[in-house]
Amino acid sequence: MSAVAKPVEERGPRLSASTRRKIVHGGFIFLVVSYVSVLILGPLIGIAWAGIKAGWSTIASTLTEPDVLHAYLLSGIITVITVIVTAVFGVVVALVLTRDRFPGKRIMSAVVDLPLAVSPVIVGLMAVILFGRGGWFEPWFSAHGITIIFAIPSMVIVTIFISIPFVIREVTPVLLELGTSEEEAARTLGASSMQTFFRVTLKNIRWGLLYGIALSAARSIGEIGAVLIVSGQITGKTETATLIVLRFFDQYQDASGYIVALSLALVSILLLTGIEIFKRREERELQR
Repeated sequence: MSAVAKPVEERGPRLSASTRRKIVHGGFIFLVVSYVSVLILGPLIGIAWAGIKAGWSTIASTLTEPDVLHAYLLSGIITVITVIVTAVFGVVVALVLTRDRFPGKRIMSAVVDLPLAVSPVIVGLMAVILFGRGGWFEPWFSAHGITIIFAIPSMVIVTIFISIPFVIREVTPVLLELGTSEEEAARTLGASSMQTFFRVTLKNIRWGLLYGIALSAARSIGEIGAVLIVSGQITGKTETATLIVLRFFDQYQDASGYIVALSLALVSILLLTGIEIFKRREERELQR
């Protein structure tokens, strides 16, 4: 008796390995685009729409209001000081971490990241403990007629503390990747340490430094927690642009708050976009 042959089940064509990779790659791209759209572009577009919807008259009156202009000026002053200090000390710290060997180097590297882990509100409270009434250094500054808390100095100090890791963490990987061969060659040819730094090291790390400066500036412009603690939010004196946004919303002036917030966001976006454009332009010129 012959066995009855079972019908062979037909199977669809199997996907090739390259096709599967493309599908997976496309899925990741979709997730990234969705993430950026929902969490970054969506809120930004919403703020822009809320500000523009208020009308050009509201935009003009808000941006020309004396308190707003003073807040922009104060934010600009704090940002410029912060950028200069974080750029200089950030590069110095990055050079020390990558070029020198010393006991406690790993601890120092971890301490550098501390401002990123500590809440800005805690940073503000730390400044109050140091410079506030009854603080550790308050008697000395008071004896010399220097006001720290509820004044610009404390606002600059906390902003620098929060912003300095950005320069260090942008420059350090660049220095590690470059190594020391070019610097040693420059010294062999008779260049001094300063000449080597400005003609070799600084030239090689310029894009990492610029990105660090841009991130530091953006962080400085948008800082609110620590500045709120140490400034006292005195209208027309210690009120930054971010603090005036907070006041506008507290006073139910939502349209004005959206307008100022959008202007701050645009400054940060323009900084990063400008650096990226100049970098791409230089890369194209080098490829020619």
